[in-house]
Amino acid sequence: MKFPSGLPIGESWIEAPATAPVVFPYDSSTITEAPVGTTDLARQALDHAVAVRETVGRLPSYVRRNVLQATHSAVRAERDAFVDLLVLETGKPLVDCRVEIDRTLLTLETAAEEVARLHGETVPLDLLPSGEGLRGFWVRKPIGVVVGITGFNYPLLLAAHKIAPAFAAGCPIIVKPAPQTPLATLWLVHFMRSALLENGAPESALQLLTGGPDVGATLTTDSRIGAVSFTGSAAVGHQIARDAAPTKVLLELGSNSALVVAEDADLDAAADAIIRGGYYASGQACISVQRVLAVESIRQPLLEKLGARLPAVVVGDPRDPATRVSALIDPRSTARVREWVDDAVHAGATVAYAAEGDTLGPIVLTDVPSGQQAWDEEIFGPVIAVRSVPDLESAFSSVNASRYGLHASVFTASLDTAFTAIDQLDVGGVVINEVPGFRSDVMPYGGVKDSGIGREGPRFAIEELTTTRMAIIRPRP
Repeated sequence: MKFPSGLPIGESWIEAPATAPVVFPYDSSTITEAPVGTTDLARQALDHAVAVRETVGRLPSYVRRNVLQATHSAVRAERDAFVDLLVLETGKPLVDCRVEIDRTLLTLETAAEEVARLHGETVPLDLLPSGEGLRGFWVRKPIGVVVGITGFNYPLLLAAHKIAPAFAAGCPIIVKPAPQTPLATLWLVHFMRSALLENGAPESALQLLTGGPDVGATLTTDSRIGAVSFTGSAAVGHQIARDAAPTKVLLELGSNSALVVAEDADLDAAADAIIRGGYYASGQACISVQRVLAVESIRQPLLEKLGARLPAVVVGDPRDPATRVSALIDPRSTARVREWVDDAVHAGATVAYAAEGDTLGPIVLTDVPSGQQAWDEEIFGPVIAVRSVPDLESAFSSVNASRYGLHASVFTASLDTAFTAIDQLDVGGVVINEVPGFRSDVMPYGGVKDSGIGREGPRFAIEELTTTRMAIIRPRP
């Protein structure tokens, strides 16, 4: 991991007035000290971004594509080092960090390709007599300066989801990583700023600020920015939307994703998916399986299949390739998850399975009552709650009763059930016979209700970060 010290602001790296330790969650050891930004540095970054807005917006398509391709190549060349760094700063299992880097590379590559597809179209204007003889078309223009704020669970990928589409659209961007996990994002930014310099583009097109909520508020409430793209909790996202108005906001917020198991489902496939989808990234993923709704007739066989698989889920050091669940991001998160589980049990839920050991391992709850946070809210830990329902109609109603609506999945052998689910489930994505966490970075990703506004994925985020400009011409005779 080699990049300049300080924070990448303007055309250089500026020393921050303070640093804070970045901690390996598994054993609480300090990895390194990271710079901590301030509101003054945030205002400097905004000034620089605004100053290059028009320059970045006019960069030729080949320059934007070349920068993204060069960044992709640089990250790919350091793939293994990025994986190791992600394991250390997130505490996420090695297998999940490998997936994160692969998806980051795909995001950079796809965004570079989408530069060539950023265009408008001509339209007929003579649908009324008054339009006869007129020529009409529309084009897409960059929305302006973008502020991207990312979460700790997938720091590199979430940063790429903000940075790559913004630059592809012709927008300068200031990215703010989570305080716990700034390192991989700093390295990504260093590579892309090097590519900007090599291609004759201003390095101010991409800047990075660390810091607390005061830094975030300074960035998101400045009237000169064009859009805020935020990934995090619903409460913080709502506050940003209120404070940033009327600036456009794109919000990728929380969820408590459901997996429905129909009577005709392949129970082995469903059990495998519940284990895989509930515990990847130690449960710290917004589309991990949290709620399982099983039709009553197959509830017990499903629980038995889960029970047979759970002891094989390895809990331990995230650097071990066999590990599937490791420590959560910090002790406070672990304490919160344990508290929610205890509250659910006191309210009548049963612990069907709980791994032993110092590290919080896989937990399965049954019959968690509505009104409990372990059922209603996003637990963001290795906990799955199983509930039986009399039929699929009840299952779909229960899915839709949540205030969240990101992803849901249904296991069934019936094509009719599959299309009914796609039609009736009030979520941003419906996945049939796979985990709800299956996400393709070439598909539109986002939620409804309290799960957010807007869509990610390079093609769709680029559209979100551009505005249409209509043009009408009456040629001279």
